[in-house]
Amino acid sequence: MRETVGDLTESQILDLILPILRRSDSPDVELGPGDDSAVVRAPHGTFTVSTDVLVEGRHFRNEWSTGYDVGWRAAMQNLADAAAMGARPTALVVALVLPATTTLAWLADFARGVAGACERHGASVIGGDISSGDSIVVAVTVLGDNDGRPAVTRSGARAGDVIAVAGRLGWSAAGLAVCGRVLQVANENGPVPAQVRAVVDAYLRPEPAIAEGVSASTAHAMLDVSDGLVLDAQRMAEASGVSVDLADPLAASAYDAAILREVAAWWGVPEGDQPGLVSEWILSGGEDHAMVAAFAPDEVAEGFRPVGVVVESLAGSAGDVLVQGRRWERDSGWQHFAH
Repeated sequence: MRETVGDLTESQILDLILPILRRSDSPDVELGPGDDSAVVRAPHGTFTVSTDVLVEGRHFRNEWSTGYDVGWRAAMQNLADAAAMGARPTALVVALVLPATTTLAWLADFARGVAGACERHGASVIGGDISSGDSIVVAVTVLGDNDGRPAVTRSGARAGDVIAVAGRLGWSAAGLAVCGRVLQVANENGPVPAQVRAVVDAYLRPEPAIAEGVSASTAHAMLDVSDGLVLDAQRMAEASGVSVDLADPLAASAYDAAILREVAAWWGVPEGDQPGLVSEWILSGGEDHAMVAAFAPDEVAEGFRPVGVVVESLAGSAGDVLVQGRRWERDSGWQHFAH
């Protein structure tokens, strides 16, 4: 086998990766890769569509990530976007920009990562495109089926609703923070504690709360936590014309906090600074792709834990978020709490 993609034609590259990707074929797909377009069944007449891009050097670094990691992450973050609408992810379209020096081993590993994520959640890769460029770029589009139910948007939260979360919070942010140190220790043959390895894995290969999102049929509003719990809760509040009081997000995430405190200690963060850093990871850390949703008080879906409530707009302004009684603000892209 030749070693880099620059040695192959596009057809030969496809011959390498399509057999791997076709492992995830599902009954939702009537016609998969090979024609000008794929054909996906939409028995209820509507489907959801979302897309995301990963850029080498900005969203991932090859010294930290394997091809499998990049493929898994690219697929999972898109599958989560479908699930955040209450939709069952059915199909992915994957476009790749690859430098000629990209190894075939990396490419096959990437395909295995995409296929592994799709197999986990019953989706299929139905097509895409490949081009050459100076760095690796991965663009993924996901289709989802609501199986005849209305899509769950971010704009349906109502005053009196419970705000609840499914999935991890803060693990991916902690994993990104310590990734370089983990590599250094591993290269020196030093021990890396299991909880530290776990948060790095959560960053490299996230496990979104996809099943919980798909099954949250009683949710009034929902979105996946890609940019941090507080920021994404604010987006829900703004879209819904309400405000959100996150009265208890840290207590509701006590297990996450315990793991993250151990990670901070291993990283060398002074004990007195650990609670603040753990709070920052849980409240502002993104890319775990947990689900945050608004439910009627007696209809919180299985797998979700309450973290707050929806209230009428504070001071006549929709989109305000209180965290343990303090108003959260954004200033020039930086997140902080106003006292």
